[in-house]
Amino acid sequence: MIQRHHLEILMALHEKGTLGEAASHLCLTQSALSHSMHKLEEQSGARLWSKQGRRLQLTQAGSYLLELGQQLLPRLQEADATLRAFGEGRRGRLRIGMECHPCYEWLLTVVQPYLRRWPDVDLDVIQKFRFNGLEALTQHRIDILITSDPVFSSDLCHTPVFDYELMLVAAQENALAGGGAITPERLSQTRLIHFPVARERLDVFTHFLSPAGLEPVHQQEVEAMEIMLQLVAANRGVCTLPDWLAERYRDSHPIATRRLGEEGVHKTLYLVYRQADAGIDYLADFVGYGR
Repeated sequence: MIQRHHLEILMALHEKGTLGEAASHLCLTQSALSHSMHKLEEQSGARLWSKQGRRLQLTQAGSYLLELGQQLLPRLQEADATLRAFGEGRRGRLRIGMECHPCYEWLLTVVQPYLRRWPDVDLDVIQKFRFNGLEALTQHRIDILITSDPVFSSDLCHTPVFDYELMLVAAQENALAGGGAITPERLSQTRLIHFPVARERLDVFTHFLSPAGLEPVHQQEVEAMEIMLQLVAANRGVCTLPDWLAERYRDSHPIATRRLGEEGVHKTLYLVYRQADAGIDYLADFVGYGR
């Protein structure tokens, strides 16, 4: 029965004082305005105003609707603007999922300029070590997946961010930090420290140790990268990190980096998102920042 335009009419009447001025303000004819409000009076059985010369005096029912309009209309106007912002891709929520800790370190380099550019976009980061990113993406629990192990599908877009090499990180006094190639056999004879993720997502296993049919004699799972680096620097074991990340910590930790094998283990970091979302401006802009 009560519609938004009824509240707008009462607000205009309150501000302008006469039917003619209110109708002009709302770009309506005076007869259309009167007909709309008369119909509401018939449906409700309540008089909304009485005439006093050219001006109108709101009844108790009319004053109630005016007060309601003063409360609701600003919120509806805000909702209109918000919906337009969603429709124009200026507002929304961007949920980013990561399958590895180094992905988080890279993300920190692009978040700040992105947030400044998109003040109305809420950014949420999901970082779980036992996290199935592809499943979360296809089930719409995240919007972008940062991964070095994409599963290519016609429903998904895969944007390469950069190439990197997986490096062995060891204390400077560790035997593996010296000369000689890092072979799977040599690596398997030491303590390997790694993040607590599924084996199939650890490149040192899938691309280096497992093809040789080898396992480290000792393994240790560590969730915090800073603790991992402290253990490595204290010669409690070795770990593997992307070259760009290992180089960042060489100046602050007594560590050395070595290539795995003669040719190295080379990877690419990707941003993966749904093909259907490729036209969302704030998502596309994040992908642009990534590249």
